[in-house]
Amino acid sequence: MTRSFTMAMPSFIISVLISIVPVPSQAQSARDPGPRAGAPAAGAPLDGLTGPQTNLFNAGIDEFKNIDKVSDGLGPRMNLDSCAGCHAQPAVGGTSPPGLNPQFDFFEKNLQKSNRLPRFITRGGPVREARFKLNADGKTPDGGVHSIFTITGLAGADGCILRQPNFARELRRGNMIFRIPTPVFGAGLIEQIPDQVILDNQAKKSGNPYGIRGRVNIINAGHAQTGRQNRNGNDGTISRFGWKAQNKSLLVFAGEAYNVEMGISNELFQTEREENPKCQFKPTPNDTTNPDNSGLNVLSDIEKFASFMRFLAPPAPSQDTPGGAASIAHGKELLAMLAAPYATRQPFRPALLLSQRSAERRQICTPTLRFTTWGMGSPTGSVKARPRRESFGPPPSGDSDSASSSFMTAGPRI
Repeated sequence: MTRSFTMAMPSFIISVLISIVPVPSQAQSARDPGPRAGAPAAGAPLDGLTGPQTNLFNAGIDEFKNIDKVSDGLGPRMNLDSCAGCHAQPAVGGTSPPGLNPQFDFFEKNLQKSNRLPRFITRGGPVREARFKLNADGKTPDGGVHSIFTITGLAGADGCILRQPNFARELRRGNMIFRIPTPVFGAGLIEQIPDQVILDNQAKKSGNPYGIRGRVNIINAGHAQTGRQNRNGNDGTISRFGWKAQNKSLLVFAGEAYNVEMGISNELFQTEREENPKCQFKPTPNDTTNPDNSGLNVLSDIEKFASFMRFLAPPAPSQDTPGGAASIAHGKELLAMLAAPYATRQPFRPALLLSQRSAERRQICTPTLRFTTWGMGSPTGSVKARPRRESFGPPPSGDSDSASSSFMTAGPRI
């Protein structure tokens, strides 16, 4: 049986730039009502999963919520010790949680005597990932993630002495940009959309009067370059996940995040980002397939992460909160009026993946905007730089370079 729904798309893959949009005068007084209250309407598995698929989803979410220790390979440099610690709002798989910042909490409980807390990590602020725009020479682009914490001072890290990056200096230089965690709801549906569908829709929407524009972000070998179409250096196909859409699949997305955000090397990213021999407390790669185990325990952590994201359903759109049913209906009408002639509304029917792909069940995915990069920042994230300014996802959090002209249909404006 086929189920139909209009999908609230994950924000890391549908962001676009609208440079000129006619707005009714009464909209000038509009106010953001904030996150909706009540049940999250997100975080559940896709409808219609088989028993084995549900078991795999559950194994994935359990691993996603697991808190890693030094003995598991955590670090030597990391941003936090759990996937779900960052991806928590409004449910596991979401974005930075409200209230107590888990990075602040992690520091207070574990690292006060051995690490310094950067001033951009606050008790009630968002989870943040830090990147430097330029290298130390002040000229060549950096753009990479610089981990906030080290394992120095953690239980099991005896003898490991590491210094954190000098965040205070880079802040003074104006050399920092930030990201907060991106929701992954419905990501498995995105993974299965054919490249040609994305390319065809891009071609149909070019030259529209609203200034909506984008470029399919296809990866080149080495780096995501936004000055031309970026095709995957391995097979030339469109990649879809990550800050610059640099990851082809959810498995690659999981492997990169495990290594970059938590410092845990794995079968896709086997090398530690910090190779100080006094700070290695588990053989590398830290996370591997486990052939001596049985059942789902044979799978590596990153395989479980990917399976969880693939089977994670998109959030259900709210009909009445926040702002009220009339406000939501009016917003939907404005979206239809402004974007409908130029937006992607073709229903996609991606297969349900993995070993059960032979099953004929389908989910219908009806995105409302295009799957292309949008104009925001240079390849390093600086809008002041000369190269083509494109990104693939929501604007940075806490960065003065955030684009006030961005227009999104789902996910937080970050």
